[in-house]
Amino acid sequence: MLSDLDIAQKATLKPIRDVARNLGIRDDELEMFGETKAKVDLKILDRLTKAPKGKYIDVTAITPTPLGEGKTVTTIGLSQALGHIGKKVCTCIRQPSLGPVFGIKGGAAGGGYSQVIPMEDFNLHLTGDIHAVGLANNLAAAFVDNHIHHGNALDIDPYAPSLRRVLDISDRWALDDIITGLGSGLVRRTGFDITVASEVMAILGLTAGLEDIRERFGRMIVATKRDGSPVTCEDLKVAGAMAVLMKDAIKPTLMQTLEHTPCFVHAGPFANIAHGNSSIIADRMATRLADYTVTESGFGADIGMEKFMNIKCRASGLAPDCVVLVCTVRALKMHSGRFKVVAGKPLDEGLIKENTKAVAEGAANLEKQIENVLLHGVPCVVAINEFTTDTDAEFRVIAEKAKVAGATAVVRSRVWAEGGKGGTELAEAVVKACEQPKEFKFLYDLEWPIKKKIETIATKMYGAGRVIYEKAAEDAIARFTKFGYDKLPICMAKTHLSLSHDAAIKGRPSGYDFPVRDVRASVGAGFLYPLCGQMRTMPGLPSVPAGEKVDIGPDGRTVGLF
Repeated sequence: MLSDLDIAQKATLKPIRDVARNLGIRDDELEMFGETKAKVDLKILDRLTKAPKGKYIDVTAITPTPLGEGKTVTTIGLSQALGHIGKKVCTCIRQPSLGPVFGIKGGAAGGGYSQVIPMEDFNLHLTGDIHAVGLANNLAAAFVDNHIHHGNALDIDPYAPSLRRVLDISDRWALDDIITGLGSGLVRRTGFDITVASEVMAILGLTAGLEDIRERFGRMIVATKRDGSPVTCEDLKVAGAMAVLMKDAIKPTLMQTLEHTPCFVHAGPFANIAHGNSSIIADRMATRLADYTVTESGFGADIGMEKFMNIKCRASGLAPDCVVLVCTVRALKMHSGRFKVVAGKPLDEGLIKENTKAVAEGAANLEKQIENVLLHGVPCVVAINEFTTDTDAEFRVIAEKAKVAGATAVVRSRVWAEGGKGGTELAEAVVKACEQPKEFKFLYDLEWPIKKKIETIATKMYGAGRVIYEKAAEDAIARFTKFGYDKLPICMAKTHLSLSHDAAIKGRPSGYDFPVRDVRASVGAGFLYPLCGQMRTMPGLPSVPAGEKVDIGPDGRTVGLF
């Protein structure tokens, strides 16, 4: 069996200019990076202002196993399948972080015969956007320390939490919690975050353009004065320089799938910490250029999709016509509580053998995630990402449960093995769902108090009974209300491995106490983020990192990337 990388490297690529022309992008709107990828200039948005909007589809999933359930594979495969049935389609996805690429998950270009290519470029650096994000963040952090060193005219509290530096490598064991300033006289405790967890990355995903990103950087809070008031990048006079560093990164990168359908790759915020969605700019381009735009929100519907609906769609003004909810037989078996899935270890035999009872028990998670989609007034199509060990009897159980829960359609997807051809039934179901009447609605009103918004998400999306606030959270809520940040949307920071705050709790928990230990503000990005349970903003590498297998072959090609 060919590996994902083998399949990608054997593919014939079209010149990216041809892919762009087929989508309706002019040559003078492209900035070439070789023959297979290009940046798209933001001036295209002015040209497309009056173009009709195409259908807008979000791909999400049930609560995943640590291995993931094939959401990106489905996103790419669905796009290829829409091309198979004669639709003009464009995909919009995030750029992967090098932390997971060299850590547990490996690459994020899709898989099998549903991939973005060149796969190596997609996974490794691409056009440098993540590095630009890191530079902009670290410049602001340096300005904070420099201001304190040179007289501290703003009266910054040097020992209060301030902007942490970032790095796009999983380096928790060395950099998550460190002491700095040993050579400068100002010794304090701080640490690094992974770049994709930064507010700068969240801003890139939500910005409307250069003027807007400059204003958002100006609003970023990076330190605190001794009187407790915030210090912004505008106060430090660094916001302009940050915008300059991001002037190329703000442009989406155009690539192609294995079947030459166009794909915008732009921004890469984590979903369990940040908002977990690709950029508004790319979506605005795609929905004006294509009849169908397929995008993807990170992790399960309770996290990435909820933030897609209530943060991204508020900012973009776009409303989805359909949601595709990806599930797998193995994940539903895990949610029965009978089996565990551990990354890097062989699958339990029980996850491979037919077990309709376990599937039925675990389907409670699927039912809840369908409910989460329907809470937003959008049709839900369930895509079962098929594995060779799955059985017809198990598929029937999923279909019965999903339809009773309100799914518009339940379709088996074979896009990993067959590419677009294996997703034509899914594509047809999505087209049909997009034609259904919808009443898109947000989960909460921005005018509500902070606590009411948090509690609405926790009870309605996660099934919690009540929310418990620690003192730090209570203090932060009072402070942010005083400063006028209480009208911002909420970006919950919680585990992606459970509907609850506890990764060990599977299935569909209900009636439990949901803890909020602190609340922080990303004013530039435009949201508050409650910290729920123990969240890490700098991941660590596993005992056997995926990067151990990556190397250069004798012909100069990358090997071992997956």
